[in-house]
Amino acid sequence: MLSAALPERLNAATIFVDAHLHAGRGEKTAILCGDESITYRQLQEGVNRFGNVLRELDVRIEERVVLLLPDTPPWAFGFFGTMKIGAVAVPLNTLLTSHDYEYLLNDSRARVLVVHESLLDQIRPIRDRLQYVKHVITTGRSGPRELSLDRLLEQASGELAAANTSRDDAAFWLYSSGTTGSPKGAIHLHHDMIIEAEQYAQATIGLQETDISFSVAKLFFAYGLGNGLYFPLATGGTTVLLPDRPVPEKVFDVIDRYQPTVFYGVPTSYAALLHLAEKTGRTSLGQVRMCIAAGETLPRQVFLLWRERFNLEILDGIGSTEILHIFISNRPGQARAGSTGQIVPGYEARIVDDEGHDLPAGQVGTLLIRGESIAAGYWNKHAATKETFCGEWINTHDKFMVDPDGYFWYAGRADDMMKVSGQAVWPADVEGILQGHSAVLESGVTGAEDGEGLLKPVAYVVLKDGHSPSPELARELQEFVKRNAAPHKYPRAVIFLESLPKTATGKIKRFELRERAAVDGVLRPH
Repeated sequence: MLSAALPERLNAATIFVDAHLHAGRGEKTAILCGDESITYRQLQEGVNRFGNVLRELDVRIEERVVLLLPDTPPWAFGFFGTMKIGAVAVPLNTLLTSHDYEYLLNDSRARVLVVHESLLDQIRPIRDRLQYVKHVITTGRSGPRELSLDRLLEQASGELAAANTSRDDAAFWLYSSGTTGSPKGAIHLHHDMIIEAEQYAQATIGLQETDISFSVAKLFFAYGLGNGLYFPLATGGTTVLLPDRPVPEKVFDVIDRYQPTVFYGVPTSYAALLHLAEKTGRTSLGQVRMCIAAGETLPRQVFLLWRERFNLEILDGIGSTEILHIFISNRPGQARAGSTGQIVPGYEARIVDDEGHDLPAGQVGTLLIRGESIAAGYWNKHAATKETFCGEWINTHDKFMVDPDGYFWYAGRADDMMKVSGQAVWPADVEGILQGHSAVLESGVTGAEDGEGLLKPVAYVVLKDGHSPSPELARELQEFVKRNAAPHKYPRAVIFLESLPKTATGKIKRFELRERAAVDGVLRPH
């Protein structure tokens, strides 16, 4: 196992930052962001200064430091600077509410909060209810109760020796996106990023030192953290950071300006980019040689249309907060439309029934994964840890089928499946069909009770520009599904929305759709 080959004493910051200066990359560009260009030497200096700021504030080993920042160089300084002194970095989603931050800051028992000035208004109303936060550090403007990050960094030393941490010490936490309830803090260790970078970024997709990476997925969650930070740093490459919302126009602007070679998106972003490209006639992504997708199943139609328009495959894969990044993936030149791909080297997979017995190829069951990047467990969530972390194996709670060629096919979350007329219906199947209709931008399918208390599929649909909701279009979509799937799968109602409820990672919050369908009683007589 790779982890066994790593030295017992290990600090991840030395691997991803310091090592590049020893390798002669000090003057190479590590980060591009707006008009900023940060070399590996400047990255190391920023990391060291940040670590020294925390030491001056008496932050000790294993204590938590929350990062509530947009994707900018200070994010990288904070992440690696925290773990370099042996403390634990806890990035948080920048799109949450004050109530959410109160819960997360108290749950993590963070000693220090580093927050961007634009998010201060979310923090100030809850400041007196934060039980453990001793220091609030802010970028830009600061008030009498906050410290200025810019001033602290300027005063701090650019030299810092790494703490004597082990490969199995906690390095950072990542909170789950909350598709099934309250977020849970997954505890990741110093060796986890090293393993994921070697097994996926290098061995599976062939990331190179010459690559410039750009990810629409943000750094605060697992998928974006790998794409936008430690994958490029693992190879000595360059990353492009976008602090703003990755709307399609902005994404294309970034691609045109910086000419990245590797592009990471989520299915939602690929669909939106395709829609804009169709409207504008765009057929090129410049120097992009490889496109990656994760976060939600990539619809077959999006894969085909993207390849037709840009002559590029999208390498779909699946990862999780608990496993850190992608563990099943398509390979360059071997991608299959609609499939999640094959197991990533270094991981093992099992598909089991409800009793835990292995199932043969072709049967749908629960996916279990074993690998060395799996989190140590959830913070302060004993029952949830036991439910998910099963010895060396982790229960993904996802339903999959594997074919004879070793390609995995996603069926849905364990709690997504509906029994309709005694037959299983997986929302992802119906959503994939709806995505093939020319009017549909996005869709989310859930179950709703009809007037007899029976569960039937209901589709929530977001239309492309130029198409308007109508009863005629709703019926057309129903017939479209009937023509392309078994009759029991068609949605008994089609409801048009401006947007679907989603997590920050782009996953559809199907539990919100279920709740909405139940409240609205969409299939019950009115």
